[in-house]
Amino acid sequence: MSRTAAVLEKAEPSSRRLAGGDGWSLYEVVCHAGPGDRPFEERHRGVSISAVVAGSFTYTADTGRALLHPGALLLGNDGACYRCGHEHVRGDRCVSLQLSSAYFGEIAASAAGSSRFRFPWAMLPATRATLPHSVMLEAGSRARDPLHLEERLVGFAAAALRTLSGAAAVAQQVSAADTRRVSRVLSHIEAHSSEPLDLDRLASIAATSKFHFLRIFRRAVGLTPYQFLLSMRLRRAALKLLSSPEPVSAIAFESGFGDLSTFNSAFRARFGTNPLNFRRAGSLH
Repeated sequence: MSRTAAVLEKAEPSSRRLAGGDGWSLYEVVCHAGPGDRPFEERHRGVSISAVVAGSFTYTADTGRALLHPGALLLGNDGACYRCGHEHVRGDRCVSLQLSSAYFGEIAASAAGSSRFRFPWAMLPATRATLPHSVMLEAGSRARDPLHLEERLVGFAAAALRTLSGAAAVAQQVSAADTRRVSRVLSHIEAHSSEPLDLDRLASIAATSKFHFLRIFRRAVGLTPYQFLLSMRLRRAALKLLSSPEPVSAIAFESGFGDLSTFNSAFRARFGTNPLNFRRAGSLH
């Protein structure tokens, strides 16, 4: 194999099928591409709803161009061509739900009011409506009980559809330069989410004024910097609650919360229950 071919093979995303059934499959998708690697044009084979677990990248499809980030949902219409680019950061990892058109149509008829629903945008940020289900998708990808897993997946897809059918546009186009600035900040927040962060530091990383930084971040991500940081901390805390016997207080502090009451309040607001009940239930109702 030539050196060029080896580099291209490494840059191509690899997928591992985690589970599947009639009309659906769940994959872990890992990409090692970075700046300098050319984006590959691909086609969605079925409807795709993917939760970004780590890394950030640009996603361009028939519904526009978006900057994907941890906690966000990548949305792909059946048969649509798309490209993923890593112009600013190397690598990402996603958990991807692939649905047949027929199965997706059944879910959409109930959750969005039409079996012919098509995604109007390329992504959804980590909102209160979708984050709990994204966490369950990521945690539940290791579940052995097929009934429990498929129930979670249907709930995950329905939550995304309900949000899409009743929401305004969540992100706007930004310039290539501003995308590069925001990508640097996303990487910094992802690597330092448990540490104290301030606006001066984040704007400095973006190499722009604080006002301009706040504007371009919200336009690119669909969330304010604080909302993204809070979602990152809560997502990691929720996953830890489901996978570790550590005390809630320890998880709260490890995740970047300064006190337990603040963590409990933020967790309840986002997940609809307190951390202990969330851990005991291990699923959404």
